[in-house]
Amino acid sequence: SQASLDILQLVSENYVFRNIEIFCTCSIGIALAPQDGKDLDTLIKKADIAMYHSKDSGRNSFRFFNPAINRNMLDHISLISGMRKALQEKQFSLHYQPKIDLRTNQICGFEALLRWQHPEQGFISPAIFIPLAESSGLIIQLGEWVIQEVCRQAKHWYDIGLLQFTIAINISSIQFKRGNIDNLVLGALAASGLPPQYLELELTESLLIEDSDRLVTTLSHLRSEGVHLSIDDFGTGYSNLGYLKKFEVEALKIDQSFVRKMDDQSNDAAIVRAIIQMANSLGLKTIAEGVEDAPTLALLRSLGCTQAQGFYWARPMPADEVPIYCDMWEKNNAEAL
Repeated sequence: SQASLDILQLVSENYVFRNIEIFCTCSIGIALAPQDGKDLDTLIKKADIAMYHSKDSGRNSFRFFNPAINRNMLDHISLISGMRKALQEKQFSLHYQPKIDLRTNQICGFEALLRWQHPEQGFISPAIFIPLAESSGLIIQLGEWVIQEVCRQAKHWYDIGLLQFTIAINISSIQFKRGNIDNLVLGALAASGLPPQYLELELTESLLIEDSDRLVTTLSHLRSEGVHLSIDDFGTGYSNLGYLKKFEVEALKIDQSFVRKMDDQSNDAAIVRAIIQMANSLGLKTIAEGVEDAPTLALLRSLGCTQAQGFYWARPMPADEVPIYCDMWEKNNAEAL
């Protein structure tokens, strides 16, 4: 292990190449003979598995091979393979969760959420398969399908007069790094005939930190066409206020990890209050995720939060239930008035 630490130290030393200072790190996987294998091919294979575990553990570290890692890696490989097949066999679907305007009590949007019903394993959580899709690169194909499917579905709702709100899609930072997300989104909008103002893209904070010229150009292109932009899970990353105005973001989504632990005296309530006050001062909307009960809703209203979503109103629902839900909402509101 000392040899591994020495290698990590040596590799991480910065050096200058053509007047540019370069920093580098590495991940090390270690397999030992004879317990991990008695031939070179087996040892290399197991060291490779350990190296991927090192990467998963935060990079710039070393890990020894152990059988539990092997099982995990095999499970991951199996799921990645299953995702490829699922895309071909249309096992993925989209469910939609309503967003409620806390001032008018109207539906102000729906968020599209990806679901995978595996033929043998049943429901597989997005918390499991989305990171695997990102690490394997499958998120590119998966994300493209989501964009096209949301635009197609939203255009149907637009045609029947239902669409009085935006439909939001989560966009992975990996999709942006591919460099063609604006053309992909605008192409899907054009192919479906959906007006761009009914589409909202939810971006991760980490994406904005990169602050590349290409990102500025991409986002301004989408905004100029009328697509809405918001920041997902705000407060969990490296929040930088300068980016919010620069990229013409319109809303901040307050992460459900804060919302679910709120009460009047908690640190989480203080964080939520600070985000809402900051957003109000910048002229941005705030959307609280994970609202599950009336006291949480009342507290968010008192703090000045503008929108919310959560099980208090509805779980994510299949597309064919959305018109029924909207109709029921309108009737209930009419009765309340």
